[in-house]
Amino acid sequence: MSTKVLIVYYSVHGNTAAMARHIARGVATCEQAEALLRTVPKVSDGRLAAPGAVPESGPPFVSKQDLLDCDALILGSPTRFGNMAAALKYFLDSTSSEWLAGSLVGKPAGVFTSTASLHGGQESTLLSMMLPLLHHGMLIAGVPYSEPQLNTTRSGGTPYGPSHLAGGDSQRSLDADEQALCQAFGQRLATIAWQLSRS
Repeated sequence: MSTKVLIVYYSVHGNTAAMARHIARGVATCEQAEALLRTVPKVSDGRLAAPGAVPESGPPFVSKQDLLDCDALILGSPTRFGNMAAALKYFLDSTSSEWLAGSLVGKPAGVFTSTASLHGGQESTLLSMMLPLLHHGMLIAGVPYSEPQLNTTRSGGTPYGPSHLAGGDSQRSLDADEQALCQAFGQRLATIAWQLSRS
């Protein structure tokens, strides 16, 4: 059986989605692991999409069963005033039953984000995304400084998790450093999850 790394993200302009795909490529470098890309629906009028709804394009919406089945969880969101987007927070707020059951306890987890400006709250967003994961008893992993791009990047990249500088118009593509850090992060989470599954 392969190690399942669940990558759940919310993306508006496609930058967080692009990061998720690069993280999935990193997961795929581990023969024993597979990446499962999932998204969350937009919050409209204080509600999520109706049950059974599917996105117009891209990966399916995340389900509670995905959480139960995964061996590792990676969350991604654009920054909203130094915090995660409402759609991802809305989903996490619905996981009380999983918290009560301890369904995610002991599983590795990590976070990633994209911002319009270089100092637009990347680190505060990543740290705030870690809080519900800690409450779930998950084991947080970041990006170690053994990754050379973390020391050379002039765009995104933090030890708390991969990040991306999208620019004011959200049109800036991931550069080589950002891509490398995303892929290294995916590989790291997959390796940790696989190692934990063998212990």
